[in-house]
Amino acid sequence: MTSRIRTGYEVIQDYLKLLDGSPGVYRMLNAQSEVLYVGKARNLKARVSNYARPTGNSIRIQRMIAETASMMFLTTRTEVEALLLEQNLIKQLKPRYNVLMRDDKSFPYILIGKAHDFPQLKKHRGARKEKGSYFGPFASAGAVNRTLNQLQKVFLLRNCSDSMFASRTRPCLQYQIKRCAAPCVGKVGEAEYDALVRDAERFLSGKSSAIQSELAAGMQKASDELEFERAAALRDRIQALTAVQTSQGINPRGVSEADVVALHLEHGQACVQVFFIRANQSWGNQDFYPRTGSGADEAEIIEAFLTQFYDNKEPPRLLLLSHPPEDADLVARALSERAGHKVELAVPLRGEKAELVENAARNARESLARRMSESATQRRLLDGLAEAFGLETAPERIEVYDNAHIQGAHPVGGMIVAGPEGFLKSQYRKFNIKGEAGAAGDDFGMMREVMLRRFERLMREDPERQSETWPDLLLIDGGAGQVSAVMEILRDLGVEDIAVIGVAKGIDRDHGKEEFHRPGQRPFALQRNDPVLYFIQRLRDEAHRWANGAHRAKRAKTVGATPLDEIPGVGAARKRALLQHFGSARAVSRAALPDLMAVEGISEAMAETVYNFFHRE
Repeated sequence: MTSRIRTGYEVIQDYLKLLDGSPGVYRMLNAQSEVLYVGKARNLKARVSNYARPTGNSIRIQRMIAETASMMFLTTRTEVEALLLEQNLIKQLKPRYNVLMRDDKSFPYILIGKAHDFPQLKKHRGARKEKGSYFGPFASAGAVNRTLNQLQKVFLLRNCSDSMFASRTRPCLQYQIKRCAAPCVGKVGEAEYDALVRDAERFLSGKSSAIQSELAAGMQKASDELEFERAAALRDRIQALTAVQTSQGINPRGVSEADVVALHLEHGQACVQVFFIRANQSWGNQDFYPRTGSGADEAEIIEAFLTQFYDNKEPPRLLLLSHPPEDADLVARALSERAGHKVELAVPLRGEKAELVENAARNARESLARRMSESATQRRLLDGLAEAFGLETAPERIEVYDNAHIQGAHPVGGMIVAGPEGFLKSQYRKFNIKGEAGAAGDDFGMMREVMLRRFERLMREDPERQSETWPDLLLIDGGAGQVSAVMEILRDLGVEDIAVIGVAKGIDRDHGKEEFHRPGQRPFALQRNDPVLYFIQRLRDEAHRWANGAHRAKRAKTVGATPLDEIPGVGAARKRALLQHFGSARAVSRAALPDLMAVEGISEAMAETVYNFFHRE
């Protein structure tokens, strides 16, 4: 007779006897050793004692306590360390009862590079390794591109690469359409170009009115001196500058640098809207939909969002919030420590700052309403899909697979994922086909390879199938042959409870006449006006787009390949330096050792490596 696994308050009371008043992080686990919750504490004994009492906890916490079969503890030196460790563990373990930020992408910046005598204006993502002035963050690549487009009209800064700049013998199209001063061919001197760079930096730092006044004065002077062509050029720059300011929307006067973070919570779903304000200018907004941890309140959600959102981003000096975090002082200390400067949290009640927060809150409310409406429609489609194909329940995770190649060249497999919230783009995957099936153009063999790699990894990483990464339904681009190949792989791995459907083009390969193949059943078709058919077509088209994009990228990379790619230690930067210096890979192969050593970034040892690679005989 097996003994009952103890859970709940009595288990927590036993751990309470072993704890002291140190700060730290605790984990609550269920009987299957899944992490239910990760929390931090200034005093572990005092914090855990709250869970050891049957009263005073919310329904959400009571459910969590009832499932708890064991606990784990890590002590830290300070509470700030505990907070940072807590959020790292939450992002890593994704516990069910914690608030989790699901979209953790980086944001683009505008960079005016300073490594060249004539600085380049461009978009930048990632670490700030390149020398220059950075301005941002911007909410999206679209916001950056629109701003860059207008800035080029105003300040005429180049956007070409250094190698293109060095190879020009006459002005390019950018000069012809008045978006570049053409420093590459001497149309503007270094001193005059530096003045344009300084003006661009002043504008991006918030000094737009001064620049506009100077341009207006210059236009009037040119007009008085009857230099009408120069006056017209300055007029065009003033109009472009006005267009930039108009496109930025909200431009607060009393807030020079801040992020406005507003939360709207409704029926257990949350939307957080973030507006980026820099140099008294709004540089766009972005919405996020954190998982609410089975019923967390506003204070817990906003605290978790702030600590996770700024984990890989530098926070500004001021955060304007719609709700105070659970422990605002602790969050401010943690963000200040991470940023290297003081970060202030404020929940404004009146004035311009309160208006900014209210505007962000309204956007959050409207965004959540749209998302909930879309989710309801998506849920109806999933229910319809289950009914049409005789599935026991509506699928929560659909994986759609497709292959792309040209007569066996550059074969790639693609996987997209969809669920109740639509396409889950962070879950998309690409598979470089490595076996002989790719070179032979064998679609069945390529599908077998993709499926084998996908499910062998799932079995290795999550053999108990506890995570959300296991699919409920596989949609395969193809007919009975592809379905049979997939079913064979799944049976060999002992996976027999995942539904598989093949989507074939049907008669005349006509859009709308698709045939659906299921293991052991006759193929059938859906009515042309069936919403489920449109839904499946969207899924298949997205898989086509993803796989074809991966194929094109692989093909383009191969086209640009040279023997330099095979030399150990020669990465993208050294390859670029060698090609710029010698002009071609063939010229590099013929170069003498002293000539190789003369290339910037190529040491004596690396020059010998390159020389020996081409002269092994």
